[in-house]
Amino acid sequence: MPRPSAPPTVAAAIHAALCERDVRAKAMAARKVARDWRLGRLAFVFDVAMPDTPGRPHEPELLPPAKMPKRKSGSAHGRIALWHALAHIEFVAIDLALDMAGRFGAEMGPAFVGDFLSVAADEAMHFALLDRHLHTFGSRYGALPAHDGLWGAAAETSHDVAARLAVVPMVLEARGLDVTPGAIERVRAAGDQRGARILERILDDEIRHVRFGANHFNDVAQRLAEEPGNLWKSLIFRYFRSNLKPPFNDSARLSAGLSRDLYTALA
Repeated sequence: MPRPSAPPTVAAAIHAALCERDVRAKAMAARKVARDWRLGRLAFVFDVAMPDTPGRPHEPELLPPAKMPKRKSGSAHGRIALWHALAHIEFVAIDLALDMAGRFGAEMGPAFVGDFLSVAADEAMHFALLDRHLHTFGSRYGALPAHDGLWGAAAETSHDVAARLAVVPMVLEARGLDVTPGAIERVRAAGDQRGARILERILDDEIRHVRFGANHFNDVAQRLAEEPGNLWKSLIFRYFRSNLKPPFNDSARLSAGLSRDLYTALA
């Protein structure tokens, strides 16, 4: 009687999703990896190294942040540029969450893998919503240039899970908690009720994503016998090249596990 075949490994599944170049196929792959992990179809085995650079579509053209065209707020083109920029952030966030689970999962354990694969699935859903919304304006993801700075945070922290958690969820994603409420107000004032609902959904999910990052960061600090606040500040000084800029959404940050004392000291 033939022996049952071993289930595919979670590392191989994550690697395949990361290397996917087609935008919609990547979003679907991220959601499938998260679903297969949740249903126990993937073995907790890390037999494949994560790529240094994930698969990228031919469009959009990626530019340094300083060379990105300025958006004209209020104009039709400005509204399209806003939604395109948001879609790009969520698209790159798929890869950031997949890489977090695949690169550090063996070290951090199954709960960590499950948390960040669920984040990847959320980001894929956010991207799909934003791309669909772009189509209502007669545009699409890839029609405009996008900045190439987001993946840099992953590249610089690829060797250290504490640094990755400190910078990506606890700074970059936390910044979304600060700016999204204002974007919701502007979009709603422009009469885009559907867009406002999309951003409200994203804000709710991002609070949970930041909380995952903060909780796992605290676990790493405990393992290293470090005080979490001191460790976080030292890593931000080392790996984050900019200042933390107010105003802060203190209530959302607190819900996500970030105390005001932590981040205002670096503002």
